[in-house]
Amino acid sequence: MGDFPQGRRRMRAIIIAVAAFPLLTGCISAVKTVVTAPVKAVGQVADWTTTSQDESDRNRGRDMRKREEQLGKLSRQRDKATEKCRDGNAEQCQRAEVLEHEIEAVMAEPR
Repeated sequence: MGDFPQGRRRMRAIIIAVAAFPLLTGCISAVKTVVTAPVKAVGQVADWTTTSQDESDRNRGRDMRKREEQLGKLSRQRDKATEKCRDGNAEQCQRAEVLEHEIEAVMAEPR
């Protein structure tokens, strides 16, 4: 390095550093991407495997509406069977009793 005076060597080092800087920032960006990728992947898996509170509430509400619809349908069927039983139809008396037990079973199911 005897060819260059001290000032020119510094200037050359500065130019090389400035020229290499964009390459270095690209490497840092790539390293950041590689390092954060597993963390992002774990976060995505956690999102896929967990149920949000809103989603849980919607599902619970849907289940409650289905249960209420089922109870309403069974109650209407029981009421019709009870009316026919009062008119003297013994078969409908048995049907009303079976429907009453079905209603009780639905009511006893855990929510």
